[in-house]
Amino acid sequence: MSKALDLYAVAGNPVDHSLSPRIHALFAEATGQAMEYTRLPVPHGQFDVTVGAFFEAGGCGLNITLPCKQDAYRWVTPARCDAAAARAQAVNTIVRHGDDYLGYNTDGVGLVRDLEHLGVTLSGSRILLLGAGGAVQGVLPALIGKTPASIAIANRTAAKAADCVRRFGQSGVPLRVEDAATTTATFDLVINGTSAGLTGSGLDVADGVLREAVCYDMMYGPKAVFVTRARSVSRYGAFDGLGMLIEQAAEAFRLWRGVHPDTRQVRTLLGAQVERGR
Repeated sequence: MSKALDLYAVAGNPVDHSLSPRIHALFAEATGQAMEYTRLPVPHGQFDVTVGAFFEAGGCGLNITLPCKQDAYRWVTPARCDAAAARAQAVNTIVRHGDDYLGYNTDGVGLVRDLEHLGVTLSGSRILLLGAGGAVQGVLPALIGKTPASIAIANRTAAKAADCVRRFGQSGVPLRVEDAATTTATFDLVINGTSAGLTGSGLDVADGVLREAVCYDMMYGPKAVFVTRARSVSRYGAFDGLGMLIEQAAEAFRLWRGVHPDTRQVRTLLGAQVERGR
């Protein structure tokens, strides 16, 4: 009788249209890894039960997506998180080691690698982040680590942006709260970390801000409504977050399997697929 494949999944709600199973299938094929990857819907308020049952059934690891990253941080416990997950208080990757579970946040690594792939210079740049929730908090440490000149944070609730500045501001990189609709400041890079594509209510951003910056949406596909607008305004280009999704998945794959897959072919295949689905 053949040995069961190592089982992994993406957990969240919704996950019906997640590209993660396709991404990890391509990684496994390219690296010769014997594994299975599926979707794990998490009913509201049932994270602990759902994830516990997955691992009791022999699961080896999970990717965590919205709205469960804070749930995953609490489930793993802060003492078993890497530095990025601990600072963000959000986990997007769980790795099983025997009876122990370790939590990681690979979102920041994924974002930085994608921006570098796109030729965006982060060191010395002026960055505007839209949003102050878990998505932004998850990438802030990695962005700070690239020593930009400054990072401004704009959010519908200014108090939440101010809380981000307090939590991450002791890093040597100047952080401040900004009003994206009225600011006269200029930026080299504007990153959307809001869930505008899911909620339909994005932040107001002045056209002048977008015009003079590279624009990046952490969403991808039909959910990336920010990038649609930015592409009609920016002089320097606007990009969605598909590359970030692929790169953060590659880092999770490395943590699980001990090998880092080449992402170039996956970028080409899925980029064409997403464009056809727009």
